[in-house]
Amino acid sequence: MVLDPTKHADWEIAQEAETRMKTVYQIGEELGLEKEELLPYGHYVAKLDYRRILDRLGDKSDGKYVDVTAITPTPLGEGKSTSAMGLVQGLGKRNKSVIGAIRQPSGGPTMNIKGSAAGGGLAQCIPLNEFSLGLTGDINAIMNAHNLGMVALTSRMQHEANYTDEQLAQRNLKRLDIHPKKVEFRWIIDFCAQALRNITIGIGGKADGFTMQSSFGIAVSSEIMAILAVATDLADMRRRISKIVVAYDKQDRPITTADLEVDGAMTAWMVQAINPNLMQTLEGQPVLVHAGPFANIAIGQSSVIADRVGLKLADYNVTESGFGADIGFEKFWNLKCRYSGNKPNCAVIVATIRALKCHGGAPIPVPGKPMPAEYKNENVGWVEAGTQNLLHHIETVKKAGINPVVCINAFYTDTDNEIKAVRRLCEAAGARVALSRHWEKGGDGAVEFADAVIDACEEPNDFKFLYDLDTPLDKRIELIAKEVYGADGVTYSADAAAKLKRLSADPDMATMGTCMVKTHLSLSHDPKVKGVPKGWTLPVGDILTYKGAGFVVPVAGTISLMPGTGSDPAYRRVDVDLESGRVTGVF
Repeated sequence: MVLDPTKHADWEIAQEAETRMKTVYQIGEELGLEKEELLPYGHYVAKLDYRRILDRLGDKSDGKYVDVTAITPTPLGEGKSTSAMGLVQGLGKRNKSVIGAIRQPSGGPTMNIKGSAAGGGLAQCIPLNEFSLGLTGDINAIMNAHNLGMVALTSRMQHEANYTDEQLAQRNLKRLDIHPKKVEFRWIIDFCAQALRNITIGIGGKADGFTMQSSFGIAVSSEIMAILAVATDLADMRRRISKIVVAYDKQDRPITTADLEVDGAMTAWMVQAINPNLMQTLEGQPVLVHAGPFANIAIGQSSVIADRVGLKLADYNVTESGFGADIGFEKFWNLKCRYSGNKPNCAVIVATIRALKCHGGAPIPVPGKPMPAEYKNENVGWVEAGTQNLLHHIETVKKAGINPVVCINAFYTDTDNEIKAVRRLCEAAGARVALSRHWEKGGDGAVEFADAVIDACEEPNDFKFLYDLDTPLDKRIELIAKEVYGADGVTYSADAAAKLKRLSADPDMATMGTCMVKTHLSLSHDPKVKGVPKGWTLPVGDILTYKGAGFVVPVAGTISLMPGTGSDPAYRRVDVDLESGRVTGVF
């Protein structure tokens, strides 16, 4: 029995489908995995030994590479994960060998307002509770590795404050002379905890640590999560972790994890986490889950390793980039593909009628509150006006040399006239358009979508990066702001300008990409501005350096690396059935 998504919650649909799940042993056999390549965590989740798989299949041709991105979303999201799962299921209906590669959700949004990122309706990744509540422990490993680095830094600062150079030498330590006001690192936790954005640590006596201002970020914003996303193997991960800059000394020289001699121990926490996780769709196609979300404050991509494995194991590998094409696709395009060497055959832009209405003048939906009544009625004018945002993203994807597929992620409340308006305007812009009802009908509702992607993958493209690595940093930021966001230019705070000058003289810039931090709710830096804003400049207030991941991170507008929990969070509805032990209410 398949439950009706118009009458049942996502978690109810997932739990019913889980009664018919394939075991990981069945999926492994269907993928042609050897016994030693499958590392089970129970019967329905496993890790894959990527080294064995890639060593065995290294000479095999890669499958088709498909990225799923979206228009600028509403605060409720655009259904990219749902659409990615729907596409995998639709390709399955066309008897294609296909595998998905998506990101592990953070506990922050899962227990807050947005919920998990398993998809929805009849297009989901299962088992849902395992997916949403820690999976195989990758994020816990990241937290332990990251916070161990912070422990090493703060304890070293305490010892240097309490001991003379001679006493440090007796302990086999040399003075690093860390500047207490130039600490780049922070603590992390995998929840949205606004009370931890600004804290004071080390209060007490000499034995209680070094007293200073500090802060927490959400776990997925950690540089170690970024390293997990871009590392090509364990040796590459070890090298990158050793280059993480945690602070600067009093002569403005970087202090790294290698200087603290903690890089090896941090890597030790990540040995198992580097292997991607194997799950499945509601209809039994394999899905790899690896690395994390939040492309507005992080890279927001599934891992390079997961994609490399997926491209060897299937004829189609469907991956997903966080938020809209201005953020997620831009980072997929100019960061992930640059580091992996993989070039996409197709890019999908997901759009909902709901979001197009929002960009066209309808009231902005508020998470946790009922959808404004205006969305229930047909309004072709709002849809046509909002499609300008979609057309902007089409042009962005075309700048990468790809002609995109627009997926109209349909809901039963959308009208034929609204859908026809989107199709007409997008086809006039030269994009393929597919209506998909995967949320309501699963793979059967996604065959038009699958067919459009199959056709697009056969079309040659001229994939190219927006900038070369020898492009000066200020020019890169300006290119992204103008060509992707549509800004007139860029301004810098005094602090950002000083960092820009210092970084521009750093020889390591020749190997580092640019990972922007910006709101996902607007093409601009202002989340309240919808559609395609004109006549604005991008204000960069800070520039962070993730030397381990290989990123320079310009921060635009007012955005925090630690989101806040709302007044009606999801955890109020999560509980446990005490007889079966099953978790209920995760969505």
